[in-house]
Amino acid sequence: MASTTEIVKNGLWTNNPGLVQLLGLCPLLAVSSTVINALGMGLATTLVLVVSNIAVSMIRNSVRQDIRIPVFVMIIAAAVTTIELVMNAAFHELYTILGIFIPLIVTNCVIIGRAEAFASRNSVPLAALDGFMMGIGFTLVLIALGGVREVLAFGTLFDRAELMFGPVAADWQLTIIPEFRGFLLAALPPGAFIALGCLIAMKNSVDTRLAKIAKAKASLAETGNDALAA
Repeated sequence: MASTTEIVKNGLWTNNPGLVQLLGLCPLLAVSSTVINALGMGLATTLVLVVSNIAVSMIRNSVRQDIRIPVFVMIIAAAVTTIELVMNAAFHELYTILGIFIPLIVTNCVIIGRAEAFASRNSVPLAALDGFMMGIGFTLVLIALGGVREVLAFGTLFDRAELMFGPVAADWQLTIIPEFRGFLLAALPPGAFIALGCLIAMKNSVDTRLAKIAKAKASLAETGNDALAA
């Protein structure tokens, strides 16, 4: 059974859905043109992950193995439909911008993957934590992509924040590059692929450096132990 520390670390870094598993790339790349769009999609996906993981964990001992996948898909579809209706009612403009990618959360491999690989084998609290952390990890990658692409494409951050936070956020937009004409590639799908590739390369570089540091510390500790033994 996984510990809570391992679940948090897996979701945020070690097994991040966007940077390591490379699942759910369609919405990850399609709606990450701005921070607000990315945040909306990320939170919707996180809610679906948490709800579906909890439901799957609750019925894990009551569903036969040969029909578990169709049952999981039905649970995910019900969660997505509910969240889609809520978004349409509460955040209609944002829902319109995100369009088909909200109902397409049903086909997101991250969700069915966590239901099958984790929720169906663990208790409800652990399944809920796993869904939440995987969702937060996915959302953070979306926000990072959205931030990079929005700055490069429009020279701003938090454009149209009122779509999610209401009229109070109308003045939240930050102009990072004044009078910027925009870099078209950053707003297009190829720009999303390039930005995601850079994020993955940065993560791999950090992992490599941390591994070297850990190896060096282990070597020093072994040398010290040998010296004491001598």
